[in-house]
Amino acid sequence: MAQRKITEIIVHCSATPEGKDFTVIDIATWHKQRGFRTIGYHYVIYRDGSVHLGRPDGEIGAHCVGHNAVSIGVCYIGGLAADGKTPKDTRTKEQREALLMLLRHLRKKYPGAKIYGHRDFAAKACPSFDARKEYASL
Repeated sequence: MAQRKITEIIVHCSATPEGKDFTVIDIATWHKQRGFRTIGYHYVIYRDGSVHLGRPDGEIGAHCVGHNAVSIGVCYIGGLAADGKTPKDTRTKEQREALLMLLRHLRKKYPGAKIYGHRDFAAKACPSFDARKEYASL
């Protein structure tokens, strides 16, 4: 398989209520219900800061219309207030640290890639914070 040219790293949230745990398997189930083959993201960061593989980097994701072929999708669990409706940056300290480490790793692996939030390409709040601004120095 030819190496994909990665120019974007796109940060997402799972759009789930704060304080609730979900897994790669949960997200894969939701994505299959939407007609995807499997989970659309390449990486998922759990509330405890552990990083889990979704799709392999070499495989085109299904996470941002018009950008999947040139991007890596990273998702953290959370992104909504406890009401399950209101966008909120719910990243735990562990998630913040893990996301920063993962993004640093991905920027080394794909030096030309720029970091964005899903909201930079879609009319939604995801990932419930300004990823482009927060990670501009990476």
